[in-house]
Order: sequence, then C-alpha cells, then structure tokens
Amino acid sequence: MGAVEGHGVSAGEGDAVTDAAPESAQERLRRWRLVLGGGEGADGTGCTLSGRDAAMDGALTALYGKDDGGRPSGGNRSAGLGASAPSVARWLGDIRTYFPSSVVQVMQRDAIDRLGLATLLLEPEMLEAVQADVHLVGTLLSLNKAMPETTKETARAVVRKVVEDLEQRLATRTRATLTGALDRSARVSRPRHHDIDWNRTIAANLKHYLPEYRTVVPERLIGHGRASQSVKKEVVLCIDQSGSMAASVVYASVFGAVLASMRSISTRLVVFDTAVVDLTDQLDDPVDVLFGTQLGGGTDINRALAYCQAQITRPADTVVVLISDLYEGGIRDEMLKRVAAMKASGVQFVALLALSDEGAPAYDREHAAALAALGAPAFACTPDLFPEVMAAAIEKRPLPVPATV
Repeated sequence: MGAVEGHGVSAGEGDAVTDAAPESAQERLRRWRLVLGGGEGADGTGCTLSGRDAAMDGALTALYGKDDGGRPSGGNRSAGLGASAPSVARWLGDIRTYFPSSVVQVMQRDAIDRLGLATLLLEPEMLEAVQADVHLVGTLLSLNKAMPETTKETARAVVRKVVEDLEQRLATRTRATLTGALDRSARVSRPRHHDIDWNRTIAANLKHYLPEYRTVVPERLIGHGRASQSVKKEVVLCIDQSGSMAASVVYASVFGAVLASMRSISTRLVVFDTAVVDLTDQLDDPVDVLFGTQLGGGTDINRALAYCQAQITRPADTVVVLISDLYEGGIRDEMLKRVAAMKASGVQFVALLALSDEGAPAYDREHAAALAALGAPAFACTPDLFPEVMAAAIEKRPLPVPATV
C-alpha cells in the first residue's frame, strides 16, 4: 500500500501481499485499519487489531497519534513517547522489530522532528538504542556543543559506524572513476617513446592501416605524462555548514577523506558559516572532520571563496567545489566576481546545491541563475553521481547536470 497518511509509514515488509495471491476482503480491512490508526476501536473498519498488529499500531500511534478531530496531530497527542528515556528506548526497539530498516530511519527522524526528542540523544543509553544513519549524524553534530562528556564517546562511535558504511559504499567507485579521469587528463600528444600508450594509439589510428604492409601508420601518438605518480590535480571542497546542509556535510567529509587518500590529488576541505575553518589536516579521519564542524549560524560564501582563492597555486589544474544552498549573507557581487575570476584563471568551478539523496533543497534561485550565467550551473547532486561530476571537472568536459535542474 506504500506510505500511509494516517500513520505516515508503511505497515511493514512482512505484511506485504504478493501479486500472485490477491488479498482477501478481511486482509484489506486489516491493512486499512493499520493505515487509519484510531486507538483501540475498529475505527469504522469492523476490524479489531490484536497481537502483533496491535503492538505495531501502538508503536505508530505513539509517534503519529491523532487529535480529537481524527487528524494526525502536530502538537498535543493522545499517545506519545513522553520525555522518558527508558520508554523511548523501548519504542526504538519495538519499531526495529516491526518495520524494515528504511521505515525505522524515517520514524526516528520524525520522532526527533515532531516530538522534540533531540535532547534525549544526549544520553548514552539513547544513542545505543537508535539505528544510525546520515540524518542522525547531522542531528548529533548540531548537538555537539551541548553534548556532555559522558555521551561524546558513544556519539563518536555512532558517527564512525555511519562514516565507515558510507566509505565502504562509495570509496571503490570514486577512486576507480577518478583514476581513469586523471589518466585521461594526463595524456600527452607528443609522448616520449617509452611513455606511448600503444593500445590507445593503435585504436586511434586504425583508419591509417595499410593492408599491403599489414601495419598501422600512426599519425597521432597517445601517451601519459612521465610524472604519473605526482600530484596531477588539486581539489578544494568548500562546504556550507549551515543547519540545512547537515547531510551534505556528512557526505562531503567522507568524499574528502576518499580524495585525500589518492596520491595524485591534493585535497583541501574548508567549512564555513560566517567564519571559515580549514579542516584539511584532519582529512585522514572524516569523523574528526565532522566533529570539527559546527552546524548552524549564518552564511558568508564570499569570505569562504576568498580564502579558497588564496590557496590556489595551479589554477589550470584546480577544481573548486562549492556545496551550498547559496543563501548569501556576505557581499553578493564580490562572491560572483570571485567565481568569475577563478574561472577566468582556468579553475574548474562546480556549484552543488546539495550533496545528498534528498534532492534539491530550498536555495537562492537568483544566485543560482547568476552562477549559471558565469558558466557554473548549480544543481543538487547525489552521492552516486558525485564521482562522475568530479571526473568531468578533472577532464574539463561538460558536467553531468541532472535533467531536472
């Protein structure tokens, strides 16, 4: 039945009805009853819940309880989780029992947003009970300054688990994609004899095959530069750490660590709000990077770009990636002038409105249009697309901008 309006989530994978066996009228009523909620009664369906279904309904009602008018309540609730850490911990265990992982993450996020449970995450027992994901990491980072010492080690362990899972999923493909892009960008048209890439040279010159001599006469040689192990490109990740960019900060930190592990790329990671912090020296551990951020506050993109611009020594071999929703609190015209100056010097400039799976956030459309006019289209990027975006920037070819932008 998919997402449901009464409770806000599905009834669970284990309760799905297969296409091969049409659901009975009773089963349809049962599923509608789970969708509608409504306390202990049958809620007009004639179907009373019991056993596992009743427990599942109770877990949903605790979060999505209804008001007297039968609408999902946004404030006072007839049932709720209260402010008790033990009861919340039990509820977290219940939802992991009754619902698949993807639904559990949605419900946890809703519990934090709708019921104001963020402060309970400052307790170690609560952190051990939650299912960790990118959104939870963002919440923990926003609470970092208020977190008691007794909780910080548990919080770091939760963050590290998420970071390691992301690295495992993203690192191999990122390195493979960028290594290929770096190799292609380093090819030279007049290589020394021992630097010639014979396979690519032959493929590029097949039209010059002489059948009478059974040989290819190459008109164009393709090879690699001699310093193949030296730094070929410099990447500057400039990340907006305002509260709305939490998921982007998490993914960017992971990608920053992956890029920093590649010897042929010199990576710098800069985070900013109204101040600018260079976290490059912590890139060997993305968890340290994340705890070095401070989510929230204002935004001064111009100041951040001024710092990044001052770090560039090889413009033609540099990629600057700005990750921001472009709500500028600094000097707008100066920001745009800096972008134009960097591009004129040969810098490849990439503007990402978000680096997450959540789609495009709210963003400043006027600033996005101004960047596009400078030849730097701003678009939301998923973690899976990011390696392709970076490969295109390294090779100085058009970026794979999603069609929806």
